[in-house]
Amino acid sequence: MQAEGMDSLFPMDELSIMGLAEVLPKYFHLKRRIAQTAQAVLDAKPDVLITIDSPDFCLRVAKLVKAQSTIRIVHYVAPSVWAWRPGRATKMARVVDHVLALLPFEPPYMQAAGMDCDFVGHPVVAEPLATEAEARDFRARHGIGTAPLLLALPGSRRGEVARLAPRFGEAIALLMQDHPDLRIVVPTTPNVTALVRDLTANWPGAPIILDPHSMNSSAYHTEKRAAFRAADLALAASGTVSLELAANATPMVIAYDMNPISRFLIGRMLRIDTVTLVNLVSDTRVVPECLGHECTPQNIAATLQNVMRAPDAQHAAMRLTMERLGAGGPPPGLRAAHAILERLPATA
Repeated sequence: MQAEGMDSLFPMDELSIMGLAEVLPKYFHLKRRIAQTAQAVLDAKPDVLITIDSPDFCLRVAKLVKAQSTIRIVHYVAPSVWAWRPGRATKMARVVDHVLALLPFEPPYMQAAGMDCDFVGHPVVAEPLATEAEARDFRARHGIGTAPLLLALPGSRRGEVARLAPRFGEAIALLMQDHPDLRIVVPTTPNVTALVRDLTANWPGAPIILDPHSMNSSAYHTEKRAAFRAADLALAASGTVSLELAANATPMVIAYDMNPISRFLIGRMLRIDTVTLVNLVSDTRVVPECLGHECTPQNIAATLQNVMRAPDAQHAAMRLTMERLGAGGPPPGLRAAHAILERLPATA
């Protein structure tokens, strides 16, 4: 958005908090940001407000805006009511007029609650992919050659990186007992680069850190895409990164854990048996997960070992996932724009 000329009211990473217990210390600060954002919308008097993801933040903003205006509110990215807290759809319908869904099975949940909803496809299907030549160049540039390459992705939030990176490092050390030539690449995001460097300093295999501060944005994304294409497998935190890996046909293991309080509370509320989007969209369970109490270095290493033995086992589910998310059709952003414009009031 900033590249398109937009200015942020405040740094986005202030909202990058995952879990219930993690939010509590920042509760009052977040409430001030919610009020600030809502007032900025009211002052601008737009025809339509488009809130994007971050439902716990955005829907509170929408509530304040709806209470003081008739501005049409569109929420881009349906909350995962199919996974937990299904009552959110009913509450959301009180303040949101229209939802743009990224996953094909989401519209019925939103429509049943009384909102307009269009499946517009997932942005991952419109992202450019590296070529085989770029992948080979990446390997040559970093001295990897034909060695097996593991992509390590411990998250983009400081809390999850702090929790997962040490376990990832221990798991990699165990894996390298059988694969001493294994090479590691760790892409980072600007808000966690320093933390990732610190927490991976003692990892075996001299991991290659892809630092967005060391190059311009375009060069960084080119380098990251090449890493995804060059990797033989990936170890990743739960999240949309599984779709990026699927787009590149990179076999993966998903590992995740939370603060013990959040783990307990969310575990009791979950309504699904997998948290990986590739599994959910493809209606398979081929991507293995090490979650909660199972997120141990020993389990992670053993699971990575199994994936290395059968690297093609996930490919069919990955292809099906991309098809169901809109690959080959109009770009999701264009579909979203059309859906918004088609439903704007005639007087707008």
